Amino acid sequence: MSPVTELVAAMQLKDPYTRGHGDRVGQASALIGAELRLSGDLVAALRLAGTLHDIGKLGVPGALLRKPGPLTAAERRTVQRHPGHGYALVRDTGVPAVARVAVLHHHERLDGAGYPHGLAGRLIPWPARIVAVADALDAMTSTRSYRQARPAAAALAELRRCTGSQFDPCVVAALGRALSRHPWPPPVPQPAGAGAGSLVRRPFG
Repeated sequence: MSPVTELVAAMQLKDPYTRGHGDRVGQASALIGAELRLSGDLVAALRLAGTLHDIGKLGVPGALLRKPGPLTAAERRTVQRHPGHGYALVRDTGVPAVARVAVLHHHERLDGAGYPHGLAGRLIPWPARIVAVADALDAMTSTRSYRQARPAAAALAELRRCTGSQFDPCVVAALGRALSRHPWPPPVPQPAGAGAGSLVRRPFG
């Protein structure tokens, strides 16, 4: 078993929600990448990025991950350390740079109000902007202990409302085009790809 596979398996055991969530975020990230006409290697790396994006939650107490109600401010700060934990886990595993930067920066916001580094606009690496949208899509369309799932159309409307402040408009537009041809949630989870890629160019934005 590869180190990456072992990390994913460990995360799935710790937080059952993550079992399908990572796969779906990987698939949504790949759909967006394909819509943006990225190379096959980059699309595969984006799928891996989505699968691994929450791997840093291995460093978060399980009780917080499964807490049914709102988090306290201190608990929220603990959870918000997971991108840094994740980056430390994947940094030396041979995971492509596309996936590594997405793991670290997928909670940044275009307006600079995100974490862990408060990056804004085009300073946020493009893979992270893609995974952020894919992550939000699946979060809104999944049932959790504290709320019911939204229809995909409602989730897309919310993503569009938050473009320019939280999400990259180009990425949200690409997702909208992809969802016009692909059902969401996906009927059959797709396996994570392990393709290679690097931050050698910025394909959009």
